[in-house]
Amino acid sequence: MARDFVLNVIGRESARVAGGLGREVTWLKRGFAFDLPFDGEASAMLHMAKTAAGDAALDINIVAAAHRRKKLLVADMDSTIIGVECLDEIADMMEMKPQVSAITERAMRGEIEFAPALRERVALLKGLPVHRLARVYAERVRLNPGARVLVATMKANGARAVLVSGGFTYFTSRVAVDAGFDSDRANTLLDDGGRLTGEVGEPILGREAKLTALEETVAEMGIGIADTLAVGDGANDLDMIGRAGMGVAYHAKPVVAAMAGARIDHNDLTALLFLQGYQEHEFARI
Repeated sequence: MARDFVLNVIGRESARVAGGLGREVTWLKRGFAFDLPFDGEASAMLHMAKTAAGDAALDINIVAAAHRRKKLLVADMDSTIIGVECLDEIADMMEMKPQVSAITERAMRGEIEFAPALRERVALLKGLPVHRLARVYAERVRLNPGARVLVATMKANGARAVLVSGGFTYFTSRVAVDAGFDSDRANTLLDDGGRLTGEVGEPILGREAKLTALEETVAEMGIGIADTLAVGDGANDLDMIGRAGMGVAYHAKPVVAAMAGARIDHNDLTALLFLQGYQEHEFARI
């Protein structure tokens, strides 16, 4: 009989939870990640699993059994697909990282509006030679572990992958190619041909635009919203995370982790495959 929900547990001590539940589980990766389909009260099952886990560093989530393998991935870039905030790293080249990163942190926690915070930070970059962006990309930007495997596995199973960012096209265009995304959307840093002007192209792509990217791609593909996965870490990701069939907070700020349907706090991006029920042997070999 088909079940309504699946308990999904990921982490090195997952066997502790499996044993504590006293039920037969389906291992997605032996001794590391498992599924337990069930009916009934989801909150009760989640409580049981977390009690069995104790203080172990495990990602424990309840997901819907229906439409589990998604046909569309929409992912934030900074601190999600890559390990840095690009704007902060640009500022570091100008020895202004503390000032800029403080604004970034407040914006990502949802304490200030994204668009004015972006304009304020970009204004501080005025005069930076454009060629320095290449150095930022080469020296600072690295894909987070599991990014290529996540994208390649979903695409091998017929999904589309879209990278969306409140950052800049200079970086998203390169990260999209490196990680295997089909397309990317972001803001544009303006320059005078040699140096940054301290301005960003309007309109600014922020929280609402990320949701628009999700909904437009759903319409273009002719799929249902239930067939989508959105992942991010900051407050400007909340609308797309809340709208997607599976919305995931990835090593996220507290406001995002509290509101997302699923959260990954301890594991790498391949956890998003386990959330969809993929077994390790199905992962793309990169």
